[in-house]
Amino acid sequence: MVFWCMMLLFTLMIPAVMIGFGRSFFKKPPRDINATFGYRTTMSMKNQETWQLAHRVCGRYWFICGLILLPLSVLPMLFVINRGTETIGMTGAIYIATAISAVIGTVLIGLLSNLPLAQASGMGLNAFFVYTVCFTFGLSYANALVLVLVDGIVFVLLTVTGLRKMIFDAIPHSVKVAISSGIGLFIAFIGLQNAGIVVDDGATLVNLSSFNVFSGSATWASIFPMILTIIAVFAIGAMSKKKVKGAVLWGMLGGAVLYYVIGLITIPDFYATAVAPNLTSDFFSAFKEFGAQAFGKVFTEGFNFSPYIAEHGMSNFIVMFLTTMLAFCMVDMFDTLGTLYGACAAGNMLTKDGNVPNMDKAMLADAIATCCGAVCGTSTVTTFVESSAGVAEGGRTGLASMATAALFFIAMFLAPVAQLIPTYACAAALIYVGVLMMANVRSIDWDDPAAAVPGFMTVAFMPLTYNISYGIAFGLISYVFIKIFTGKIKEINAGTWVITILFALMFFLTR
Repeated sequence: MVFWCMMLLFTLMIPAVMIGFGRSFFKKPPRDINATFGYRTTMSMKNQETWQLAHRVCGRYWFICGLILLPLSVLPMLFVINRGTETIGMTGAIYIATAISAVIGTVLIGLLSNLPLAQASGMGLNAFFVYTVCFTFGLSYANALVLVLVDGIVFVLLTVTGLRKMIFDAIPHSVKVAISSGIGLFIAFIGLQNAGIVVDDGATLVNLSSFNVFSGSATWASIFPMILTIIAVFAIGAMSKKKVKGAVLWGMLGGAVLYYVIGLITIPDFYATAVAPNLTSDFFSAFKEFGAQAFGKVFTEGFNFSPYIAEHGMSNFIVMFLTTMLAFCMVDMFDTLGTLYGACAAGNMLTKDGNVPNMDKAMLADAIATCCGAVCGTSTVTTFVESSAGVAEGGRTGLASMATAALFFIAMFLAPVAQLIPTYACAAALIYVGVLMMANVRSIDWDDPAAAVPGFMTVAFMPLTYNISYGIAFGLISYVFIKIFTGKIKEINAGTWVITILFALMFFLTR
């Protein structure tokens, strides 16, 4: 029963925070305009009058939304409380765990840093969690969650002591300005993959999918979604040129509508294969799986490493634990730092000295969210690159984050409906955002090899290794080597040395 009480308290956390802050802002808003606490936007901080008005209005809406979300948060518990731990599978559990951790992380980054960013389990970290930690090392799912929890705790300590920001300040300018372009190319690559346009190839690693419906292996059913993705990208570009608000969203919705209309008309089995599998009447099965299979596993089963120690010995366990922690920390840190800088740079939100505003608070939100994610049962929570889509559409404050968090929450109950939005439509948005983020490549001094090589390595390695932090790592390593061999070793600061060495150790010990 203790487990279910903890789960109930955890479920009520978000509406409770909204009700508490909402009532506080409405009844007694912060007296003076400040840069640390309150509803901070350009308009709200214009003068004392707008500051007070903004808090009263914002507080009222937060309070009302919190009251609405409160019963909605309790409702799923009615279907899982005091149930047994047996369940069919883990898919629904991980879905809900990811959604809850995303809500918490996104609310935190909106409230603490006032940035229009969102958080969820990172895809690269998911892959490392599953394929390396669980499959290669042989740790259980619950054991791996312990590593995630420790990762979050370490980052909380690094953030509150200021060391995390110091690490970011140690990144050379050429690498910094290349980060957003690398992320743009990375997410465009993801979009091309999701659309099926770029596919695996045994000879060349990647290749263009076949469009030959006459003598090749392609069929109309296989190529028409790819054609729609390409058309949607062009349409988004044209609407953006015409200054149409919400061009990315309209492109996604238009692509989704065309996908179903054309599919139902031209493909005989389209309904049975593409529509019917996404239709279900059971909206709460995922919550049942979450309660039984994911929530709290890090405490109930995670700290039992005896099977691994019995098979590999204590010394190997210590080495494995430390090196894996190093990998989690490095990947998480630079995924977050890279995305923060890249998204803010794309939205012209950097400070006059080229830094991310409220970086410490954003990183603290990330660290706390990682701890919450481990408790929920998912891998490391990080600021994800798709946040750039919201920035590209005009998001500039934490209000965008709160809206995203609310939509994450609603999505938990509307998963069957959300599944009807085809991957091809979402892929078009990712590709176009990648186009926008490539603009910062102009800031790299291509005439200076000491800047051009690290910049290129950063941009190229992100999509080619499917990891943001690896791009930053190779950018840093190339920067250090060029400085050494050009006799400018004194220009390398201590922080850059430390980060580069840690990255090298991570590659040699964990890959």
